[in-house]
Amino acid sequence: MLPEPDSRIASALATDLATAGFTSEGVRDAWGAAADDAIARGLRRPADRALDGREDALATLARLFVLGMPQSVERVNAALPRAGAGGVVSLGLAAIDDDVVIPQAVVRPQTYEDSHGTREWWIASDLDEAALGGPLPEDHVLGVGGASLTLAALQLPTPALRALDIGAGCGIQALRARRSAASVVATDISARALWFTRLNAVLNGVDSIDTRLGSLFGPVAGEQFDRIVSNPPFVITPRHGDVPAYEYRDGGMVGDDLVAAFVRGVGAHLEPGGVAQLLGNWETRDGIDGLDRVRAWVESSDIPLEAWIVERESLDPLSYAELWVRDGGTLPGTERFARLIDAWLDDFTERTVTAVGFGYILLRRPIDGAPTLQRYEKLHHALGSDNLGGHLAEALAAHDHMASLDDAAVAASIFRVAPDVTEARHHLPGAEDPTVIELRQGGGFARSLGVDPGLAALVGACDGDLEVGVLIDAIAQLMEVDAAALRADLIPRVRELAFTGFLTLVGER
Repeated sequence: MLPEPDSRIASALATDLATAGFTSEGVRDAWGAAADDAIARGLRRPADRALDGREDALATLARLFVLGMPQSVERVNAALPRAGAGGVVSLGLAAIDDDVVIPQAVVRPQTYEDSHGTREWWIASDLDEAALGGPLPEDHVLGVGGASLTLAALQLPTPALRALDIGAGCGIQALRARRSAASVVATDISARALWFTRLNAVLNGVDSIDTRLGSLFGPVAGEQFDRIVSNPPFVITPRHGDVPAYEYRDGGMVGDDLVAAFVRGVGAHLEPGGVAQLLGNWETRDGIDGLDRVRAWVESSDIPLEAWIVERESLDPLSYAELWVRDGGTLPGTERFARLIDAWLDDFTERTVTAVGFGYILLRRPIDGAPTLQRYEKLHHALGSDNLGGHLAEALAAHDHMASLDDAAVAASIFRVAPDVTEARHHLPGAEDPTVIELRQGGGFARSLGVDPGLAALVGACDGDLEVGVLIDAIAQLMEVDAAALRADLIPRVRELAFTGFLTLVGER
């Protein structure tokens, strides 16, 4: 039975960790960037070597909480003068055996930045492969990984009253959602995961997080929220053979059915104007592209939903299988690795799956009327920002405003080119006119758009002074083309550039 976190002891531990300099930067500096990166690959020896001879508080805490290495009670008491070894044990983070503190969980510092500023969290989760010395147990509660950081950065920073985190795991999304929402409900099928969520909340001084046990929308039947976020167990796992069913990544359904069930069911739990954000996998199956299958899920929702789906990558079945077999701690070259790969490939073959996409799903329930946003796109290139939540919020606001304007009102609007936009022109040797004109975005989704001379001229002229319609008429005169035809061509593209962040609305006349 896991102990309920004592907020007084957790506060004392947080103070000790801060005093010791137990931060992301402090730990990384202590053993160096190469050793820090090696830990993510399950190699802790380089970090341990870098701490050889050090007995200061930071070194003791890094060994105990990050590397999962037992430390003497004396050293832990010295490193944690307020909480002490006893406090760590009472929180369920360690045990004591013969004057040795034996870690039962990892606690990692995590720096993040959002529109509210920069902050450091300490996130507790189950011991990892390096500390365990082998594959993970199926009930493993994962810490903060790449997917967790991605979704946290995608969360909208705009205010909300009630938020819901489905599949909370260690609680990182609930903590992030609480930055913008007055209260958060966090659910999971794992009681241990919810314990970590509560522990991490009190460790970081975050209140108003209500944890509930159950699957998908079961724990919140009949309730609605302004914001729903989920890093669900979306990994596609064979349902036959001895493939381990890790709770943190396997939702127990066939293929991408769990993500489909989420998309179809989330609308009933969104307040009008409410937004749901999640990560997911989708299969290209029976010759139907994965994004087209996601579109069908959205269209089959009982509640009409707006959708913005971004596919970030696509893997062939073998690459996908290798990724997740390795993730569970099974190494290549072993008989078990080969057997698990076969199980994945057999499953994909049986269901005629030829590719698996991964990406971001944003769904919104319209306040009234029919949905006006339906966007499905593949953006497989590197992004310009690690904090996309603000960009998403600005794009939604731009969409809503532009959707309220007819073409005449757009023509009467004044725009300014965004400060992160640059232009590149490519000429053949000796040619006067460019063969290619590109607009490039430094932030947001780092889009690169090929444009024609008319649109390039318009964007270049958008300095926040003149109306778009006036600029188009002037460009038409310079290019000696019909002004009405140029307006009909450029106004829809101005709407797109406003949504994607190339142009910023200054005002209307």
